[in-house]
Amino acid sequence: MALKITRVESRGGLAGCFTPSLFNNLLRRIIPCRAAQATGSLAINLRLTSIFGINLRQDLCEVPCNTILSSEALLARPLGVLGCIDMHLQLIHALIPLIFWPVHANVTVYGTLGTFGLSGTATATHSDAAANYTGAAAYNPTALKAPPIPDPKPATSFNIQLNNGGLQGLSIALPSGFFGFSVEMPVLNQVLGRNSSLIHIPFLNLMANLVDRGGSVKVRVGGNTQDTAVLVDDIPNGADLREDEGNISGPTHTPTLNYNIDLIYMMANISNFVNVKWYFGIPFHHGQNFNLKVAEVAQGMLGNNLIGLQVGNQPDLYVHRGHRPASYGPSDYVAEFGQLVSMMGNDTNIRNRSMLIGPNLAGEWMPEQVWATGFVETYASSLTALAVEKYPIDNCAAQTELEQPADAQEMAFKFLTHKSGQSIVEPYLDSTQYAQTMLKPLLMFETNIASCGGFAHIRDSFGAALWGADYALQMAYSNFSGALFHVGGQADFYNPFTPPPTNQSSFRQWTIGPIYYSALVVAETIGSSNKSQIVDLNANDSNEFTPAYAVYEDGTPTRLALFNFVTDPSGASDYTAIISVEDPAQEQVKVKYLLAESVGSKENYRWANQTFGGHFASDGRLMGQQDIQTVACNSGSCPVKVPAPSFALVFLSDKALSDSDNGVSQTFSTSIQTKTENTATVNPAVLATSNGHKGISKHRGTTSKGNSHGNAASGLSQASQAWSRWQVWLLVACWLVEFS
Repeated sequence: MALKITRVESRGGLAGCFTPSLFNNLLRRIIPCRAAQATGSLAINLRLTSIFGINLRQDLCEVPCNTILSSEALLARPLGVLGCIDMHLQLIHALIPLIFWPVHANVTVYGTLGTFGLSGTATATHSDAAANYTGAAAYNPTALKAPPIPDPKPATSFNIQLNNGGLQGLSIALPSGFFGFSVEMPVLNQVLGRNSSLIHIPFLNLMANLVDRGGSVKVRVGGNTQDTAVLVDDIPNGADLREDEGNISGPTHTPTLNYNIDLIYMMANISNFVNVKWYFGIPFHHGQNFNLKVAEVAQGMLGNNLIGLQVGNQPDLYVHRGHRPASYGPSDYVAEFGQLVSMMGNDTNIRNRSMLIGPNLAGEWMPEQVWATGFVETYASSLTALAVEKYPIDNCAAQTELEQPADAQEMAFKFLTHKSGQSIVEPYLDSTQYAQTMLKPLLMFETNIASCGGFAHIRDSFGAALWGADYALQMAYSNFSGALFHVGGQADFYNPFTPPPTNQSSFRQWTIGPIYYSALVVAETIGSSNKSQIVDLNANDSNEFTPAYAVYEDGTPTRLALFNFVTDPSGASDYTAIISVEDPAQEQVKVKYLLAESVGSKENYRWANQTFGGHFASDGRLMGQQDIQTVACNSGSCPVKVPAPSFALVFLSDKALSDSDNGVSQTFSTSIQTKTENTATVNPAVLATSNGHKGISKHRGTTSKGNSHGNAASGLSQASQAWSRWQVWLLVACWLVEFS
């Protein structure tokens, strides 16, 4: 393998030190290279994306080779860095870490990945398009290619007749706060707050938005990590969570956690600010030896804000994860559930023995297998709800590398259609009916687009907002009583919201994902009355790209939800739904639109003209002037246009509008100032392409493979503190190379 740097162009500060001879000596002496075979000699570009923990701007990493970069392009320090290294490599892939021994995680040179043509130009396929991006998955800028316009196209005009008295097939009355969240336990400190005294303001604002529209928000603290977590008396350094780094298992390589009472106290404080209701869990990982202290403390501290205790997280996967013998089946789970019920009955410190939730299946067993054991009949007095969990696609292969991961672009064609939500829900229709006969609600306790963090392109695109809203409304129509969408760490694509990958106060800017927009529109669609019933209208001759739902309260139609999954910038695929109501005197309806340019768009989503902005741009409050459209009606006929792509929520009365959105949400501010002097500021575009996911903080969690040491980057601050030391080392290195 021949590897030689022929030119380095740079300006500013110590930039003159970065000469070809320096880099070639480094390559020859200390830089390991991994290369695959390739035919011919290819000229490709390698660019420095991070040096000594100082991360470069995205646009810096995209400049052509003949561009000379100034020091102004560099973050936080006046150090000019090489703009482009022209290299001749006999390889198809090179990953070259530039390592100085004391700081091993902060300086990385990334090779250009992808498929190379004979001309030497890098071109990316759908499966490797994200390879050029080196930051955390939550901020991956790679865009989804919108599916082609359907052939034949859906009709662009159709009628919807809404009659008083209800429609056949209406759902059960839906509770407020139908659309909630499931938060993986290791990321609680990033999502909820550092401790009970330092609650994250953006999280409060995000919850307040939904409370304003839906009356309440339900949040589950759980996941695989909760099923093994241990409640301890104290954790050093004022932390609420600490990872047991010597105990890592499962397909997501998630560490076991220790947590203290203050974490539950933090949850209680959140509920004092905003109407958040909580689901917690009793660790079920080991079986039989149940630690009931969790239930005692949670009930005592959360009171009525604790609405359920999960018993077992995905017990049908216990065998696969090595937690139970191969013979373990539904009857064994039910027997263990019974042992827990018996222990709770003998514990005088447990105030409420009727708030358990099971069986929380992942799909390896069918719910009917558990119902057949007599589970619900036997423990009806102990059960507050039944629950299942569902990820329509298993994408753990993308992390475990044990098999070929799914192609996100191919998956897009399956998810951007009404059939997706219908097919996910269909296996549970018998169970929703069974739950009604047993007078128990059925919950979708954890869900998202794919397991192990989801897909690039789909989950963080506008299409995900449409998919999430349609899927949630399909669950509501199918008689689920709630749906909790999962929130993971920095390495997850599907997060409804993601805190910044740092603990520096200057960078406290959150990234709001498309699935949170789904939560907003579903909250407004269902409202807070606890009376809403929903029906799938099978609109436009049941066309899969233009679904529609009607919402009724007390037999009167109140709202209409209209989708258009098609992307067509020409406007030729926009459609008009002609809504007919029984009152010929109705003069108008009000409409809110969720809009973006394409289902593949990564930014510029707008709900009624308001937005949370792009990466690192939000404090949890909507920005912009709200725009609610007024559509005139004629003799009870109201034509509503639905652009391609978009979601439209039609309010059939002013009361329906006010019930769904009470105006300006309650907002919160902090009284604690941690930024006092000498604090760096960062353009959000810079942070968006940083190596934040590879931080060296040991006390912040993640659900991502192999990252037991944290998922937040404190590397920037540590690198800044050590900068004087590195100036000396860098000058010494330059001197040794130039005079050797």
